[in-house]
Parts: sequence; structure tokens; C-alpha cells
Amino acid sequence: MIVALIVVCEIGFWVLLAAGLVFRYPLRMPRTGAALLLCEPLLEVVLLVVTALDLKNGADPSGRHGLAALYLGYTVGHGHRTVKWLDGHAAHRLAGAPKPAGPPRHGMARARHEGTVWLGSLLAAAVATGLLRLAMWYVDDPGRTGPLESWQYVAWRAAGLHGLIALSYAIWPKKAPVGRAAVTPEREREQDRARH
Repeated sequence: MIVALIVVCEIGFWVLLAAGLVFRYPLRMPRTGAALLLCEPLLEVVLLVVTALDLKNGADPSGRHGLAALYLGYTVGHGHRTVKWLDGHAAHRLAGAPKPAGPPRHGMARARHEGTVWLGSLLAAAVATGLLRLAMWYVDDPGRTGPLESWQYVAWRAAGLHGLIALSYAIWPKKAPVGRAAVTPEREREQDRARH
């Protein structure tokens, strides 16, 4: 049931996001759109409550509970960035707003951007670990909480791998093409406006 609820929450996230953006831009009902976007965290609260009730009702802690913690951690660490990115692109495509700036493409500016995104992965791993620790404390049976403990390592391995990728941008910064000035996000927007 928990895995099905995670799937429902993920589908619900995208449905609410799409509905919120449609109400905000094509239908020109920004308050309704904002209300729909603000409902998204409720999905995570439902998942958290159902997971806790499942454990309370005697379910053995398993991978599905660990997966729920990782999903909740990811939502906290990266959900806001995802919504903001999609909102900017929807405003551009549907409401004529300027094209949102993309991430820097070259040099240390790109490395700083990747480092910032990695901080979201660290937050995701910390939230997942906190939830898993609470679940282990709640179950209070070391013989049954092994699967939950192993999911902590999954969260931190993922954050570590992402950290290595982010670090690679600092160690080997991508250089701008020879003979061209570095294309900043602002310059890219100006070039896009000139083409249209």
C-alpha cells in the first residue's frame, strides 16, 4: 500500500502542478493556481501519516517505508526548485514573461550552481535520515529496523555521488568555446529576444 501511495503522491504532484500552472496562466486565475500549488505539500503529509500509521498498526519496517522517507526527503530538498523552474517556464510559454535564466554553462559560475543544487541533495538525505531515525525510534525494536537503517546509507550514497559530480565542475570547470565570450544567462536571454 505504501508503494502505491508513493506512486499516487508522485502523480498527484504533477497533476496539481499542471493544474496550478494552467489556472495561473491560461485561465488567468492566479489565486486559484497558487492555492493548487500550495496543496502539493499536503500530499507529502498524507504519505507521512499513512507510513506512520502502517508502522503503528504492526507492519514490519521494510523497503517501502525507506522509499517513502527518501521520497519525502527529495521533495523537501528539490521540490521547491522544481516548482520554481516549471513556473518560470510556464510563465514564459503561456503568459509572455521573459525566458527564465538557465544555469550558467561555464567556469566557476557553473560549479557554484552545481554546488547549490547539491545542497538540496544534502537536505534531502538529512530529512530522509531524520524520518528513518524517527521510524526506528517509533518501532523501538532493533531486530526489526534493519531495513530502515540500510535506507539511510542509500540516501547518503546518493548525496555523496551527487557531491562528487558537483565537485567535478569545480575541479574541471567547463571552458567557454574558443573565440566566443562566455554566454551568461542574461546574454542568452538578450540573444533569445533578438531572435524573436
